[in-house]
Amino acid sequence: FMNIGTVFPQTEFGNNPAALRDYTQAVEDLGYSHVLAYEHVLGADPSPENSRTNGWDDEWRGPYTYEHSFHEPFVLFSFMAALTVRLSFVTGVLILPQRQTALVAKQAAELDVLSGGRLRLGLGVGWNKVEMAALGEDPATRGKRTDEQIEVLQALWTEPLVTFDGRWHRLNGVGINPMPVQRPIPLWFGGHAEAVIDRLARLGAGWMPQSPQADHAADWLERLDARLEVYGRTRKDIGIEPRLSFKDGTPEIWGQTLEGWRQAGAAHASINTMGCGFDRPSQHIRALQHFASEMGLKNG
Repeated sequence: FMNIGTVFPQTEFGNNPAALRDYTQAVEDLGYSHVLAYEHVLGADPSPENSRTNGWDDEWRGPYTYEHSFHEPFVLFSFMAALTVRLSFVTGVLILPQRQTALVAKQAAELDVLSGGRLRLGLGVGWNKVEMAALGEDPATRGKRTDEQIEVLQALWTEPLVTFDGRWHRLNGVGINPMPVQRPIPLWFGGHAEAVIDRLARLGAGWMPQSPQADHAADWLERLDARLEVYGRTRKDIGIEPRLSFKDGTPEIWGQTLEGWRQAGAAHASINTMGCGFDRPSQHIRALQHFASEMGLKNG
């Protein structure tokens, strides 16, 4: 058995609240277990003129620009939580080092309370140096800051009063209230870098691999097993959640892909309907109806 969720089509969905409501309710009614959302706070102007003005080393080559729409995950999921009773929510991933740690702890705890404990917090260190600098953070220290941020998050989610003296954080007898339902909220990590694998093995509840097939990730799974062993853990102690692309598959391919990941230890997966040429929210919903029916999801 696998928990099958959806990747919210951030850049293709639009901004109609009624369409967001219809999507959310359809996802739950079709039997999907969760919604995963990507995040970016700011988009950059990719023009050569703006590159020169900002002193960038080269022209913008990121996959997203200021023209791509991104709903803020905590707000989006709070909206969705009010419309559902079973659906859970996953950030895939939240760029932690460009956000204030205590504020993330507060927002995540609030969402966990309002949803009745239906949150998994997927974290990443990010790649968009322009965005991070605009948010007042140093991209060069993002990995080390993330490790310290995780310590602070877990303390704030589990202790009513926290005192912490670190390189980037100083907390003196402070706490968030309300506390989350889950103490702590489970942290998942995305990416394949060695530092990510180590962070996952030490601290993580789950991994979001970027490889479309389990056999493509075999080397990384072996590295993960080795790092888990260092910290006295095994693959059974963490979750794994790959992403499938609707456009690349057929029911047979989807089934084979899910089975491959299930054998690798994955208990979660998400289907991504972006990149199919859809220009209306209803098309994403119809694609999810088709996938649910073919994969035998409850009510699908």
